[in-house]
Amino acid sequence: MKALYKSAAQPGFELVDRPEPGTGAGDVKIRVHTTGICGTDLHIQSWDAWAASTINAPLIAGHEFYGEVVEIGEDVRDVKVGDRVSGEGHVVCGICRNCRAGRRQMCIRTSSVGVQRDGAFAEYVVIPEENVWVHHDPSVTPELGAIFDPFGNAVHTALSFPLVGEDVLITGAGPIGLMAIAVARHAGARKIAITDVSPSRLELARSLGVDLAVDVSTTRISDAQRELGMREGFDIGLEMSGHPTALPEMIENMNHGGRIAMLGLPSQSIDIDWGKVVTHMLTLKGIYGREMFETWYAMSAMLSSNPVLHRNISAVITDVLPAMEWEKGFEAARGGHGGKVVLDWRTL
Repeated sequence: MKALYKSAAQPGFELVDRPEPGTGAGDVKIRVHTTGICGTDLHIQSWDAWAASTINAPLIAGHEFYGEVVEIGEDVRDVKVGDRVSGEGHVVCGICRNCRAGRRQMCIRTSSVGVQRDGAFAEYVVIPEENVWVHHDPSVTPELGAIFDPFGNAVHTALSFPLVGEDVLITGAGPIGLMAIAVARHAGARKIAITDVSPSRLELARSLGVDLAVDVSTTRISDAQRELGMREGFDIGLEMSGHPTALPEMIENMNHGGRIAMLGLPSQSIDIDWGKVVTHMLTLKGIYGREMFETWYAMSAMLSSNPVLHRNISAVITDVLPAMEWEKGFEAARGGHGGKVVLDWRTL
């Protein structure tokens, strides 16, 4: 099979022939149709300090995907050949305290598809049955199915706290921040503001119905509050950027008792005013991945019940390229000017 392969601990990928993965008794083999390019994949491609400390090459990367089941192991019970599926990329141990308590997203021995085990930048990928998400809604296109993983990040983050009637600040208008606009609107938020420095991404945010898109290279969030007619600060903060200045400024603009969900991974330490966190009684919650599998149920239910949400999440996909043009896809994703980039593996 063709696969994007990192043959050694060095920058780059190669599109080469690799053996098809085998299928164990509890496994499902999936013919990959489409894959999303994630920030994690950019780190692996460039082989930065994080990748060098995390990845054991050789490896096939890629963890955002949609495809068709072509083979199942003898112990597989519910997934069938021909099912159209996406996959939860966190493969858990099943026996640690959190797994046994039903908190599988907090497994201490998680092995991630495309990070610690071969992933989906290939014609075929194999994952355990319990990680397969079957799409029963025919309106889920191969392109939309490919971004269920990051859509799940947006849903997990945005739904961490009740949003009905609340004023929401999202920092970072990357694909996940953009999807969070649609989720927060679906969940009943009152006013939604988003920040970034990319004019094209801020314009995309406006097309998705955000109340205010703020270029923080020229405008402060306190000015945005006044423009929205707010009196006391934002109720909910969704930190999606990981930028070192985003969280401190968010904290400065939260109402007393405000709640912040943090998905963005900072690349350096962040100095924040902990006195304000204490005296303003703020709640900070770290978010990683998706709740397994409550987030997946929420994603499918929202998409099937809300055509506007379905359209807006689909609109976050701005580039679809043949897998043979993967270098152009990675360049577009790294440029940070558009939305989600998807590679189509059916064209090989």
